[in-house]
Amino acid sequence: MILVIDDDRAIRSSLTYILERNGYETKNAEGPERAMEIVRNEAPQLILMDMNFSLSTDGEEGLTLLKQVKLFCPDTPVILMTAWGNIDLAVRGMRAGAFDFITKPWNNAALMQRVETALSPLPTSPVREGVKRKENNAPSLMGEAGRGLPIIGKSAALREVLDTVERIAKTNAPVLITGESGTGKELIAEAIHKGSLRSDKPFVKVNLGGISSSLFESEMFGHKKGAFTDAYNDRKGRFELADGGTIFLDEIGELELPSQVKLLRVLQDMTYEVLGDSRQRRTDVRVVCATNADLTTMVAERTFREDLYYRINLITIHLPALRERTEDIPLLVRHFADKACEQNGLERVEITPDAMNYLKTLPYPGNIRELKGLVERTMLMNQGRTLTKKEFEACLTASPSATESVVASGSIEDAERTLIINAIDKYQGNMSKVASALGISRGALYRRLEKYGIK
Repeated sequence: MILVIDDDRAIRSSLTYILERNGYETKNAEGPERAMEIVRNEAPQLILMDMNFSLSTDGEEGLTLLKQVKLFCPDTPVILMTAWGNIDLAVRGMRAGAFDFITKPWNNAALMQRVETALSPLPTSPVREGVKRKENNAPSLMGEAGRGLPIIGKSAALREVLDTVERIAKTNAPVLITGESGTGKELIAEAIHKGSLRSDKPFVKVNLGGISSSLFESEMFGHKKGAFTDAYNDRKGRFELADGGTIFLDEIGELELPSQVKLLRVLQDMTYEVLGDSRQRRTDVRVVCATNADLTTMVAERTFREDLYYRINLITIHLPALRERTEDIPLLVRHFADKACEQNGLERVEITPDAMNYLKTLPYPGNIRELKGLVERTMLMNQGRTLTKKEFEACLTASPSATESVVASGSIEDAERTLIINAIDKYQGNMSKVASALGISRGALYRRLEKYGIK
């Protein structure tokens, strides 16, 4: 049963009609008193709740009711209903335990998508198991080893990530993937798509760090011929290309504030306007975002919108750094070596135990991307059938002795700092070459320079 709480009879009637038309049982409450009578005696699977029930517009009545409802139904998801002007209030509601929020007037398709997401069997909400939902015939992601994706490893940290992916892939919940550069966030995003009911639809990747504010609307929403200078032809935007599937917004922490506002409006009601065309278009996409930035700090510093942050991170998946899953390094090395042999027409090489042990001691500021580059570089520079610790040491960007000494002392941060300083010296301050050699982006490199106080 879905409980609708709103003092406006027209709103209650409209929501009841939409929900029952989609096969859900509903109950109505015109205010907090009636709502509490229902939740004391029944356990709704979902609650749609307005935030004001009198002439007051500060939303305090809604926040109070939310806290009371959570005492009786702690596992029941609550979707708040608010006007666009009360977005800060909605964020306060999310902090108080609300599952999501919608704005009035709402888009029916977007509303039902939010309802389906809230009623999906997420691991923290056992109460939702008995709710009516669409048949789920999506294949098991882990049962097919990622369905062909090169997600390599057996560590407990990686297994925990993959277990979460398998549980949430079949829902429409927005996902935020965090982790350092080079940890494989794009692969996890693709795994989520392949394990979903949208797997036969497009998976569209967008690097937001490379899109300026002036080009954001054209890239994301498309444009009509003549919409601006040099718009010689119609162009489809990324949201249109991803319709029915998944859109992967990488480096979302790099998105400029004006573009954050435009993105938020699309995520609110799943509608957008093509540049040069005033007609609103609807999109049906699952949104997966990724970042190596600390968004909570950015929110506190007001460089990332708090309402957008709460919109994109309904589910958060954190990828561990490679140094936190060293038991996976031999498997990754073997995988990268075999792929390099296949791609370059080489015979299979053997990697000695001392080489494997050495590779497990390195800090890898560039994570898996850096390890892959080191393995491929070592194989191409040495044509022998066996690779030892000596060959890998010779191909490492930093001084092997310096790296080994700081790693042996247990200071991974000192080792990472040493690697960066040595790379800067080697490439005479050319930051593009330094970032490439370390296997990280320029943005990630600059963040590390600031972190370690390197001038």
